[in-house]
Amino acid sequence: MVRKLEGKVAVVTGASSGIGKSIVEKYAAEGAKVVAFARNLAALQELEAAYPGQVKAVAGDVTRSEDLKRLVDEAVQAFGAVDIVVPNAGIARVVSFEASTAEAFDTQFSVNFFAAAETARLFIPHVRKGGSIQFITTFLTQVGFPGLAIYSASKAALKSLSQTLAAELAPQGIRVNSIAPGPIGTPLWGTVGLPPEVLGTVAEKITARLLPGAFGQPEDIAETSVFLASDAARNIYGQEIVVDGGYTVG
Repeated sequence: MVRKLEGKVAVVTGASSGIGKSIVEKYAAEGAKVVAFARNLAALQELEAAYPGQVKAVAGDVTRSEDLKRLVDEAVQAFGAVDIVVPNAGIARVVSFEASTAEAFDTQFSVNFFAAAETARLFIPHVRKGGSIQFITTFLTQVGFPGLAIYSASKAALKSLSQTLAAELAPQGIRVNSIAPGPIGTPLWGTVGLPPEVLGTVAEKITARLLPGAFGQPEDIAETSVFLASDAARNIYGQEIVVDGGYTVG
C-alpha cells in the first residue's frame, strides 16, 4: 500500500499530547519522518521510541526564540530540508473581557499567534518546493463564546496570517492553510481555568450542538492534516478547513 506522506519530512510543535501527538503518529504511519517539539521531553521520547528512525524528539518552549532556532538547526541536521511545518502548540484560558489585562493578552498571543508565526518564519528557508505549512486555528473564529475573547482573537489573527502567507509563499511553491478544530477531547480542556463542575456543564451544552452527539477526537484533526500535507491537496491554498462536528451550522 502506498503511504500518503512517504519520503516527506515534517515538523510538529506541541507534539507531546492531544492533537499534536496524534498528528505525529498519523504522519509517521503514513511514511513521514517527523521532528516532534514540545516542553515535555519524556512524552516526546515515548513517541521517538514508538517510531524508531522516523520520529526525532526535540524539547523546548515555542515562546523562546533560542529554542525555536535550535529546533530548526536540529531538524535540518537530522533530515535536511523539510516538507511540512505544523506550528500546533497552543493554549486556551477563560478570561472575562473585563479582566482582560495586557498580560492576559500576551499570555495567549505569545503562544497561539507569535510563536506559531515565528516557527513558520524560521522554517520557510528550509521548506522544499511543494511543501506545506499548516496553522491550527479554531471553530471559534466563526462563533462567539463567552470568556474566550482573547483565545479566539489570537486564533483569528492566525487565520488571517495563514491567508496572507498563502499568497505570499505560493511563488516559492509552498502551500499555506489552516485547520479549525471544533470541540475535541484533548487535555487542553482541563487547562482553561474552569472548575470541574462548570467545565462539565459547558461540555454538556456544547455536546448538545454537535451533530454526531459527541466531541471529536484528535485523530479527526490528524487525518485532515495528513490530507492537507499530501499531494492530493496540491491545489488548496489559503483555506481554513473546519472540523467541528457541525457546531457552526447549528
